[in-house]
Amino acid sequence: MNIVLGVGGGIAAYKSALLLRLFTEAGHQVTVIPTDASTKFVGVATWEALSGRPVTNDVFDAVDQVNHVRIGHEADLIVVAPATADLLAKAAGGHANDLLTTTLLMARGPVLFAPAMHTEMWQHASTVANVATLRSRGVQVLDPAVGRLTGPDTGPGRLPEPEAIFAAAMALFSGDSAPSVPVPSATVPVTDDVESPAAAAPEAPAAEAPATGAPATGALAGVRVLITAGGTREPLDPVRYLGNKSSGKQGVALAEAALAAGASVTLIHAPMEVPAPAGATIQRIETALELRSATLAAAATADVVIMAAAVADFRPASISSGKIKKRDNVDDPVITLVRNPDILLEVVAHRAAQNQQQLIVGFAAETGDDQGDARSYAEQKLRRKGCDLLVVNEVGPGDSGAERVFGQDTNQVEILSLDGASPVQSGGSKREVADAVVHLIAQRLSTG
Repeated sequence: MNIVLGVGGGIAAYKSALLLRLFTEAGHQVTVIPTDASTKFVGVATWEALSGRPVTNDVFDAVDQVNHVRIGHEADLIVVAPATADLLAKAAGGHANDLLTTTLLMARGPVLFAPAMHTEMWQHASTVANVATLRSRGVQVLDPAVGRLTGPDTGPGRLPEPEAIFAAAMALFSGDSAPSVPVPSATVPVTDDVESPAAAAPEAPAAEAPATGAPATGALAGVRVLITAGGTREPLDPVRYLGNKSSGKQGVALAEAALAAGASVTLIHAPMEVPAPAGATIQRIETALELRSATLAAAATADVVIMAAAVADFRPASISSGKIKKRDNVDDPVITLVRNPDILLEVVAHRAAQNQQQLIVGFAAETGDDQGDARSYAEQKLRRKGCDLLVVNEVGPGDSGAERVFGQDTNQVEILSLDGASPVQSGGSKREVADAVVHLIAQRLSTG
């Protein structure tokens, strides 16, 4: 496949070198077209060495080959990463003042933009309108990731990881990518170093789910599903963090099951032991505060929210700028913790405030004690949180002493309903559990 890789002028351009390597190692021929500004971050020599092809952005180079026409005509796929706010504006406005913008105008195949920019730029009305314009023309614009940006600030705007862009590009070329959706006026999650718009799927009624068994393909056709996964990490110093045992396996299984049922899936994930699935819009985060920002923004346009991430309840009150040293004759450090926000509770409250028709699913990893069993604690949590469904699993060592849930390939859950419906039991592989959850969601949507 002939791929054109356009590189915008943002600090995230270095990640595009990794994306180029993924394309070439998969056997594709890649022509890199950097903007002039991007060469201040990554030089032409790097692109030529990694692609094995000459690199230019001057329409007057190789005039005899009419590059500004030929390259776009010959491209099977064009990927722009990072796509800055300026590049999105030029593409939406049909500008043609360099080799990259003229190539975009000549494109005959699919085009994918991976935005990266600061949050304010991503959420500016001009960028929102430009993204909506591009999507209305059939161009795929990925959502940016949420996380640390250039400087001390954090928010939506980071470039998605190269692996996620590669997966989206391959899915787009094969025709398997999920449809893009309009961006809400002022809330768009970002993740990396530069700019990108949020996607959503067009409104469509949920197809009726079968009465029994795993959901049939199309049971969630047209439904926008937001899933959180993985375990958040709260930094103590540059090398240490507070975390948990979550592997992300159940969250990824849920994303795969929702995709198989025809949903448009956004997966916001903390660190995981498994790769994110192809076909989903991916946003990577680290901390609970980053997860909160990304989730509240993405939930604004979601029909279903599944909160499967293991969120740290507390974070250090302060983060040491240097590694905390272990020294003799010095008292051990005392770490003060502060409470993290309750993201699930906020999502439920936001739904009520906006009068949204939205199904919200929570997850609870519970243990019993002398005051009650795991079920009783989960029922209290369900009433306190106010979500529609709560997927409960009892964690900790099993009879054999081995961990029952975290990091395992199997799971045993009970799904409780706020409306008092009988609990649903499911067990087996984490994909089987995910199919059961998605099937129940499809039933709920089909019955209104």
